[in-house]
Amino acid sequence: MAGPSLRPHVHWAQRHRELFLRVDLSDVRNPDITITDNVLHFRAQGHGAKGDNIYEFEIEFLEPVEPKPVCRMTQRQLNITVQKKESNWWERLTKQEKRPLFLAPDFDRWLDESDAEMELKEKEEEKINKMKIESRVPKDPFKHLKKGYLIMYNLVQFLGFSWIFVNMTVRLFILGKGKVGFLCLTDSFYDTFHTISDMMYFCQTLALMEIMNSLIGLVRSPVLPSVMQIFGRNFVLFVILGSLEEMQSKPVVFFIFYFWSITELFRYPYYMLSCIGIEWKPLTWLRYTVWIPLYPLGGLAEAVCIVQSIPIFSETGKFSLGLPNPLNVTIQFPFVLQIYLIALFLGVFVNFRHLYKQRKQHLGPKKRKMK
Repeated sequence: MAGPSLRPHVHWAQRHRELFLRVDLSDVRNPDITITDNVLHFRAQGHGAKGDNIYEFEIEFLEPVEPKPVCRMTQRQLNITVQKKESNWWERLTKQEKRPLFLAPDFDRWLDESDAEMELKEKEEEKINKMKIESRVPKDPFKHLKKGYLIMYNLVQFLGFSWIFVNMTVRLFILGKGKVGFLCLTDSFYDTFHTISDMMYFCQTLALMEIMNSLIGLVRSPVLPSVMQIFGRNFVLFVILGSLEEMQSKPVVFFIFYFWSITELFRYPYYMLSCIGIEWKPLTWLRYTVWIPLYPLGGLAEAVCIVQSIPIFSETGKFSLGLPNPLNVTIQFPFVLQIYLIALFLGVFVNFRHLYKQRKQHLGPKKRKMK
């Protein structure tokens, strides 16, 4: 059974508008704190100077206060904030002139009247300066229109890549059902391009808008990584796969489309929610983590696709450019592809570094703010 009620140690400080009370009780339970007739009534069970017990006290304030105190409990103490009805400086806390024995100044928060006035003045100046700065910033009349456009863009891209991912996954399991080995892979992969290409054409053509969004400042993202990724994908999609029927039935097409779609399943909804100020931590983690295995694998699949296409371009002479005499020189497209392979791996390195910096920024350890 709990013993008789005791008074805890209470420390106080003030500002022109507020009173601060710090009650030295840890592990507080069942706190009952009210203000009636300008008297604060406190009763709670906790661990104080006399061990675990019921502690209570009353304070009759010197001047009128608001009847609704604000309480905040921590494991080691309980903090009470009381608003004064009038903004002024009190010569003491209690109506009685003699200070109660359980009450003492809170030197961690204590300020003299002149210091408090200086603090109040600084806060008011800071508020005024903030208002001046905000008034100088021109209001964008198209703000909501831009936000709506970005939401719709990311939503459309998310739906498009979701369709690609779901369609490919379903076909993989349906066409491979009851089959094993290479036969299963062949049936699942050979018509990927003919089934998925129209939607992939749409999504990757629409992705060109991301470059424009960066150029005109709709989004705060560097232009170079977007250009490298989008033009790299479109080069593979339109030039390599779109122009060579021999490449369209190769299994590598499945892996290229699959890696692209999985990455975008998390990127576009993340950006869409960011437009409306929502951050879902699991989605943030996935957006800045899934790319770590998928991005190199996607780059490798694109490289394999280019290597497989070089003999076909050499045989057909497609896209090779013959210069007029007297030079009589032909620029072989397979040679261009070999140069592009080097650029592809350099681009993967640049984008990987950019994405790693982004991940470190969003998921790295947060620096604690100094109080």
